[in-house]
Amino acid sequence: MTAIPVETLEQAPEPIVPGAPPPQPLAMDFWRGIADDNPVMIQMLGLCPTMAISNQVSNGLGMGAATLFVLVFSSLMISSLRKVIPNEVRLATYILVICTFVTIADLIMQAYSPLLSRTLGPFVPLIVVNCIILGRAEAFAGKVGPMRALADAFGQGFGFTLALLIMCTIREVIGSGTFLGFHLFGPHYEPQLFFIMPPGGFLSMGLMFLTMGWWGERKKAKLAGASK
Repeated sequence: MTAIPVETLEQAPEPIVPGAPPPQPLAMDFWRGIADDNPVMIQMLGLCPTMAISNQVSNGLGMGAATLFVLVFSSLMISSLRKVIPNEVRLATYILVICTFVTIADLIMQAYSPLLSRTLGPFVPLIVVNCIILGRAEAFAGKVGPMRALADAFGQGFGFTLALLIMCTIREVIGSGTFLGFHLFGPHYEPQLFFIMPPGGFLSMGLMFLTMGWWGERKKAKLAGASK
């Protein structure tokens, strides 16, 4: 029997996992979550917290930071343990890992920003069932190495936070005449309260989706024109 050199064993490429995303640079994994595959504006995930807490920019920053924290650390742990997690219990394991970091994020927020924690209410614990978190664990972190999982988690987290901030800015500036609590238009501005109410949230989200659709069609037209 021919012995296999140790060097060959160490340099053997990692086996391809069924359903794993194709190899690409880490910068592309990061950028995809912000623009090309934004969880809110493109995938339309996480719409419940986006609608519920987006009437103030401070709420969007808090929810975005908590979601980013959970995404990054859960993706890193799931990717690091992907070879030892049995396939039959992978979803239950992913949820357990996510629950751990959601609890940590919730306790940190309660300790250092109790007012924001009360304002966000149950939406921080409900990060556990956010489709973005479990979706990235199942579709990406559980199938790639830790560095790619981290790049994807940061991209998706920043993309989610960006979408939240766009919604929050539109609703707070128009609905309250403020930005992060600072008055922008003076004492004579009449706040458009419609925008900080649920119908204003639906309108703001519709405008955001309409803009993204227009931008996507514009990019397709440019690519089609360049290929001729």
